[in-house]
Amino acid sequence: MSLFREPRAKKALFIVAALLVLAALPFAQQAKKPKVLQSTNPELRFKGFEDYKAMQAASKFKDLKWQFIGPTNISGRVTDVAVVAPKGKSYTIYVATASGGVWKTENEGTTWAPIFENQVSAAIGDIALAPSDQNTIWVGTGEHNIFRSSQAGVGIFKSTDGGKTWTHMGLSDTNTIARIVVHPTNPAIVYVAAGGHEWTTNTDRGVYKTVDGGKTWEKVLYVNDETGAYDLVMDPRSSDTLYAATWQRTRRKWNDPRTEASHTGSDIWKTTDGGKTWTAINTGLPEARRRGRIGIDLCLTKPDVLYALVDNYEISREPTPQEITDSYGVPSSGFIKGATVYRSDDGGANWTQTSGLTPQQKSIMERHSGTYGWVFGQIRVDPNDPNTSYIMGVPFSVSTDGGKTFARLPGPGADHHALWIDPDNSNYLLKGFDQGVAVSYDKGKSWKYFQDGLPVCQFFNVNFDMGTPFKVYGSMQDHGSFRVPVDLSRGRDRIPAQKFENAPGGEGSNHAIDPTNPNLVYSAGFYGAISRAEYDKPGEYPGYPFTKELLPVLYENEPPLRGQWLAPFILSSHNPNIIYHGMQYVFRSLDRGDTWDKISPDLTTNDPATRGDIRYQTLFTISESPIKYGLIYAGTDDGRLWITKDGGKAWQEITAGLAPGKWMSRVIASVYNLGTVYLTQNGKRDDDFTPYVWKSADYGKTWTSIAAGIPVGPVNVIREDPVNEKILYVGTDMGAYVTTDGGKTWMALGGNLPTAYVHDLIIHPRDNIIVIATHGRGMWALDANAVNNKSARRRFYFED
Repeated sequence: MSLFREPRAKKALFIVAALLVLAALPFAQQAKKPKVLQSTNPELRFKGFEDYKAMQAASKFKDLKWQFIGPTNISGRVTDVAVVAPKGKSYTIYVATASGGVWKTENEGTTWAPIFENQVSAAIGDIALAPSDQNTIWVGTGEHNIFRSSQAGVGIFKSTDGGKTWTHMGLSDTNTIARIVVHPTNPAIVYVAAGGHEWTTNTDRGVYKTVDGGKTWEKVLYVNDETGAYDLVMDPRSSDTLYAATWQRTRRKWNDPRTEASHTGSDIWKTTDGGKTWTAINTGLPEARRRGRIGIDLCLTKPDVLYALVDNYEISREPTPQEITDSYGVPSSGFIKGATVYRSDDGGANWTQTSGLTPQQKSIMERHSGTYGWVFGQIRVDPNDPNTSYIMGVPFSVSTDGGKTFARLPGPGADHHALWIDPDNSNYLLKGFDQGVAVSYDKGKSWKYFQDGLPVCQFFNVNFDMGTPFKVYGSMQDHGSFRVPVDLSRGRDRIPAQKFENAPGGEGSNHAIDPTNPNLVYSAGFYGAISRAEYDKPGEYPGYPFTKELLPVLYENEPPLRGQWLAPFILSSHNPNIIYHGMQYVFRSLDRGDTWDKISPDLTTNDPATRGDIRYQTLFTISESPIKYGLIYAGTDDGRLWITKDGGKAWQEITAGLAPGKWMSRVIASVYNLGTVYLTQNGKRDDDFTPYVWKSADYGKTWTSIAAGIPVGPVNVIREDPVNEKILYVGTDMGAYVTTDGGKTWMALGGNLPTAYVHDLIIHPRDNIIVIATHGRGMWALDANAVNNKSARRRFYFED
């Protein structure tokens, strides 16, 4: 039973959630609990990056150019902003993004340029300018908003020329950096709030200080190996006086990083001697085990006034019968207070709760962080008015009465993470949120949304249809599902970037398109919900296709289903009316999803001890042999892989020889040889960046690693080439790779791809175009003719 916040999901999601409550299945086959491996040494990640850049320069395919195809009308998650002051003399803004690097504009957002796109990590936690030299920029890597799309960093970087060049300045194993504070007059003195590893414990977390411009660092505040620093603010009267917020959190594969009864590390701290000594200042705050993530700020013109935004786990009320499960289907043991604002008027010595003290305000604050308050933790105080403060959550809200009442400010976007207020003009607000960045010149009454020019959207996947021109489909974090035609009319090396249009599905949806009818589109997501959209039939609303929900129906006495955020499903290559859909079981439909048969037992470990807020112990990848109907492979998120040779009558586990317990990210049955199968595993959720790529020539009885030569992982996808059986493609969190000798050697694919998390990859079998879906830089395409020699191309059954 988990604590949760007021749900904000759509009505359809509630219906799905009711069917997807976590449950144990008594007849599941048990496997030995895998041993969790140690996290990857950051020096190996740096070496992997250096090897990757060398591979790009030396690759046989270095002259092949990736072409950005969009979207041009959608941006992505912004984690921080920094502005060159004073405004009016400069129009330079820097934007830090979740997994698309750092971007710069010198003309107030008219145009943007990437300035941090070829580094070892593109995941940014914070950015700060030195007040005394604003060409000196500090970038902390690793997103601190711990969520499904957060990626690990490798420490802190510095530029002294406005972002033209960068130098790594250490803190490599912190993995997440939440705040950087630079001394007002001495740019060599810098403080860093480091969150530490996302998935594993480590000691490289807390508050760090350098007095020599980053050459050396001293850890000046440390609590324990689960507790990191997540906010930091300096008193403008004395640079030796700082306030820090720490957060004790453990993220598991089956649980978000929520406060636990044994936690004691979520505190507010104060130093008056430049970090030599720290004092906990929690008087008036909730007890430690009820404190989650904390954001802090002070008023620059009245710095004894501080505010704290606490993710408060005190129980607020019991759920109604209609609220018995949250928006992700998890049973509730009560609504927590959630976003709670506290104020201090004496430099943090005493805190008083100001928000949520009336029934109306209580309801507003309960809902403010949705079901995931640990993602936010940001509060800002008007530098010129101690009674005006802003809090970031699902909405963006303001209080003008000292934190007593908060009202939502209208404007673009949701899920807010960053705010800069001009100290010389409090009407100027620059905010960052899940869908990009926007500026207000009238204190939030109206906004200019920089939607174009910041193409940093985070795709999870890509698939294609067989229309002319063919379309690609994908779902992206924080937005939904989209599609676009790949325009080859100007030439295969001049594919334009385009606006994408909405497609069936949500922000976490896989897609499959009937190869004989591009108007028939299937999508699955939101933990297993699956639907069929028919574009040649009118839908419920004008301009929308007819859509039918297809989730398999259970008997009343059957345990509920559990499915991954990106639940896997495929259309059979032998008959596109046949669908395989993965939850904890494999389901098969022979009639386009109208009816279903369960053709497997629970294929996961089904361990009650590893069941929580997040869907886990589910299927993540399914593949059917294109050569033999009913020869099916299925892989789980908890490290199990299975085969059936008879359409599901009997299943055999084929995990032996693979990396124990690692997420099965993609399994592919060969189109060329009946017994050949390829597999990738992903160690991200153990902070493991080892590349895992496997081949079996005997239906999975034995496995051979073919990862040698891929410099670093995690690995997300493997594909066979549709022309040449010795050509394989792999997508990793450090680019795309190709082998032309069956995995003996690997080359970087293309010479111009920025640092990108390649989450998925397709090769269109008719048009011979490769398209990758990146998590942070949109979609890119590449002409495969030079890779596989199009003249030898095979024909597929749906081209007859």
